[in-house]
Amino acid sequence: MKYTKFFTSTLLLWNKTENKRQMPWKGEKDPYKIWVSEIILQQTRVEQGTDYYNRFIRHFPNVKSLATAPEKKVYKLWEGLGYYTRCRNLIETAKYIHHNLDGTFPEKYEDILSLRGVGNYTASAIASFAFNQPYAVLDGNVFRVLSRFFGVELSINTSEGKSFYRSLSQLLLDKKNPAVYNQTIMDFGAVVCKHALPLCAECVLRKRCFAFRNNKVGELPVNIKVNKQKARFFNYIIAEYKNKFYIHKRIEKDIWQNLYEFILIETKSPAKEEDVFAHEKFVSFFGSTNFKIKVISKQSSQKLTHQVIHGQFFYISLSKILKSNETYFWATKEEINLLPFPKLITTYFRDKNYL
Repeated sequence: MKYTKFFTSTLLLWNKTENKRQMPWKGEKDPYKIWVSEIILQQTRVEQGTDYYNRFIRHFPNVKSLATAPEKKVYKLWEGLGYYTRCRNLIETAKYIHHNLDGTFPEKYEDILSLRGVGNYTASAIASFAFNQPYAVLDGNVFRVLSRFFGVELSINTSEGKSFYRSLSQLLLDKKNPAVYNQTIMDFGAVVCKHALPLCAECVLRKRCFAFRNNKVGELPVNIKVNKQKARFFNYIIAEYKNKFYIHKRIEKDIWQNLYEFILIETKSPAKEEDVFAHEKFVSFFGSTNFKIKVISKQSSQKLTHQVIHGQFFYISLSKILKSNETYFWATKEEINLLPFPKLITTYFRDKNYL
């Protein structure tokens, strides 16, 4: 393949002379902190993830502090970041390292890759940044830079495409300074070869860039998306008695596992008020209990990777308290503020100044 040496040497020169991108984890050698940053940045923009990273490291500066922390505290710090499987994997992996590996983060690429929630990209990032091992990272920024410069038209979503890009990125890697090279190409994709409005006029690679010379910058990389989103309809019953609310923890293997919520009635389509109050689940909770309707919200939505959750809130006040049981319990506003809830719920509550 043409221009491989030019590509690597030019990027590294750009890094020395022009790269001013700053991030709190940049240059970090502690594998724990690198791991935390990479897990947070999965499916998350750097701008949003930075604050979460700083809070996490402030509360959990090492594996032991994360492994021994109350899980609800960890989830509360994660609240609003979404993709909660990442948080669950973070907790379980921290416990595994603390209890099974004597708190020592593994150094070998294969051992890092075997950790829960760690894929090829994250393992390569930790191995190269923390231990300077020759593994090339391959994230969205890298896909974009390689595709545009070399004119790769294989889809980044296919196994064939991923295999090709993996081989190409490994070929281009500066084996003596893999950490520097990996950070450089990701920075370049983030600040110069951007998804929207790339800075082609300022690009040090433009004279030999396939996409620039062939007017295909907007067409690359190729990304064939097959993503059918399922619609779900969540009707939340916010039951209040003397400034306390009836809540429970989601424990099923479904979205938002280990987060808290109010009484949920899920329907197959948008539900009318009378349908919700006549629903068998509502009747099973409240029976003949007198209640007063305070607010019925408009429908709001939260988009997930493969689902769109349409939520509506039915805020009622009760004349007598319901008994707590193994699943549900009463919580004050102050207690609710300490628990992790899905973004759909926290956004509604904060917009209404209920909390």
